[in-house]
Amino acid sequence: MLASDSKLPVSGGPEKRTYVRDMFTAIAPTYDRLNRIISLGLDQRWRRNAVGRLEWERAPEGMYLDLCAGTLDFGAMLAGRRGFRGRIIGADFVQRMLRLGQGKSSRLAPVAADALALPFPDRTFDGAMVGWGARNLADLDAGLREAARVLKPDARLVILEMTLPPNPALRRLFLFYFHRILPWIGRAISKHTNAYTWLPESTRTFPAPAELARRMERAGFQGVGYKLYMGGVTAMHVGTRA
Repeated sequence: MLASDSKLPVSGGPEKRTYVRDMFTAIAPTYDRLNRIISLGLDQRWRRNAVGRLEWERAPEGMYLDLCAGTLDFGAMLAGRRGFRGRIIGADFVQRMLRLGQGKSSRLAPVAADALALPFPDRTFDGAMVGWGARNLADLDAGLREAARVLKPDARLVILEMTLPPNPALRRLFLFYFHRILPWIGRAISKHTNAYTWLPESTRTFPAPAELARRMERAGFQGVGYKLYMGGVTAMHVGTRA
């Protein structure tokens, strides 16, 4: 049984891992539709921007990793780029999400895998991306280290993740939407009682953009920078494997 709203396991560990897997298994059929609704359609634009920072043009026939891939939207975005001739592995431990994403591109292969223990050799990938999945990791630092392990030197990691706007007025408005409106929309469409309470709670406890950049550096990435979108509701982090 999933945890109640007041006891969401946002701090990490095995309980968080189990909660996240069960929750995303339950909401998988409505996941793509809700992403478009709650982001006002901007999630696709942000993904395109992130793919543009991956520098895949340096290895257009290479191997790339869509980590915490969900329904494979991020990988499909890369696969559709003109001139891209490589392969993309979409790794996620929620198999139902992967099954629903199959068919989005022939260059995209789903693999059931935990981001904290990836079944790939060291230095396998020419680049990696994570779309709104980093805050769901049971151990963020271990996940970043594992991403660094499977990337080739000089390969890029691009992360898109929710964050809280730094402007106080915008933050208040955003938190009202996040806590009052978004969960209602999520429940109405997904029929899941607390999945879209998880989103604001996990965002609230996730490291701020500057702290995430520092943790990426500690995990083995250099030249880490970030950009805020829509006043800071989403951040894109980019780092290069040392």
